[in-house]
Amino acid sequence: MSEARVTVVVASKDRLRALARSLPRHPRPVILVDNGSTDGTAGFVRKHFPDVQMVEAGENLGAPARNVGVRLAETPYVAFADDDSWWTPGALARAADVLDAHPRLAVLGARVLVGPEERLDPVSEQMAHSPLGTEPDLPGPSVLGFLACGAVVRREAFLEAGGFDDVIFFFGEEERLAVDLAARGWGLAYVDDVVAHHHPSPSRDPRGRQVLAARNSVLTAVLRRPWTVVARRLLAALRRGPTGWEGLRTAVPRLPRALAARRALPPAVERDRRLLERAGG
Repeated sequence: MSEARVTVVVASKDRLRALARSLPRHPRPVILVDNGSTDGTAGFVRKHFPDVQMVEAGENLGAPARNVGVRLAETPYVAFADDDSWWTPGALARAADVLDAHPRLAVLGARVLVGPEERLDPVSEQMAHSPLGTEPDLPGPSVLGFLACGAVVRREAFLEAGGFDDVIFFFGEEERLAVDLAARGWGLAYVDDVVAHHHPSPSRDPRGRQVLAARNSVLTAVLRRPWTVVARRLLAALRRGPTGWEGLRTAVPRLPRALAARRALPPAVERDRRLLERAGG
């Protein structure tokens, strides 16, 4: 039986070259969930990285592919990585120590450094200066969001809250999970001395991501936020122009599932979420 405390879970689709660079950097154990790649990812990984547990989803599950990896993990903690990200040596041992010492902590948000120039990700900067302060039983500033590629989660808490959901599917999937964890009494905190590296591909589709951002902002609000917040996010999408309009159009088929899963947050969590939004987070 492995004595590891952290499993690295990666979800990927058609990113073989990125995986060839990142997989050697991950401390084992590693679980890779392949979202229906057609570029030979599964065969390549089995041949060159036989110590990586390969799971073929057979289709694109989006962010919920990570749920598959978390369920398979045999360690108390799980670190997420994208196919173009990895953790600094020693970071996950430090994360496990922090999680061991803080039993209410469900999500540890790391410092994410972007690109070869190692720029601090703006989300990490926002978390470091969270207006929510630091609770006595948490190791750093309290947050209500995180970057999946820079997060280590308590497996028990993640599964209890249902993991990522297929209404959001992909992009911005962290927000709904974060507020659901807080609603259940779990803590989320930023820890600056746990570091992840993210080298995003320059070939990403910026317009497509803007469409997803508009769609998922509205859907997340429908799932958990008051109707006034839903209205504000709808208006923001309309003002965004063509990408916002496309985001709203693609949100429509998902609305029935979002409405069926809708439930209000506890007042304290809603207040904290509004405070973060006023602060720009």
